[in-house]
Amino acid sequence: MMAMPISCSAFRRTALILALVAGGAPAFAQESTNQSAAQIASNQPAGEVVLIPSRVIYPGETIELAALKQVTLIPGKHKPDAMATRAEELQGKVAKRTLLPGRYIPTAAIREAWLVEQGAAVQVFFIAGGLTISATAVTLQPGSAGDIIKVRNSDSGKILSGTVMADGTIQVSAS
Repeated sequence: MMAMPISCSAFRRTALILALVAGGAPAFAQESTNQSAAQIASNQPAGEVVLIPSRVIYPGETIELAALKQVTLIPGKHKPDAMATRAEELQGKVAKRTLLPGRYIPTAAIREAWLVEQGAAVQVFFIAGGLTISATAVTLQPGSAGDIIKVRNSDSGKILSGTVMADGTIQVSAS
């Protein structure tokens, strides 16, 4: 049996389809205009209002509301689960991968902004009862508030694991 060669255009079409599917689901929406809620309600049942990228957002880029546009989903359509579509879910987050315009933003494709960067000098605190020990350390990995990261004590060279606190310090506990 002889294999049939794939034509170049069929290959490109397949690659485009795969890229579109991997890039996320398109938002079935109509762009919001400056109509009042009463006008929209009188014309048709109101759809769900969501935010989607208005331009390409690249990995590592902080998501700002200026890079998003508000759209109203076509009545009867609902956003898929695990998609971030509200300002409080997106503002200040960082894209983990490329976010395409007109597509929903998967929650798995965004992360909190790093509070401490890798290689930064930080204060490390050990607190037990009334005892507080502080030291200077260098972070071995980046982290957001609440993340457990590894740091190297600048004086002893020992590697410790600690929790990133909201003020950018690291709190270690007895192990």
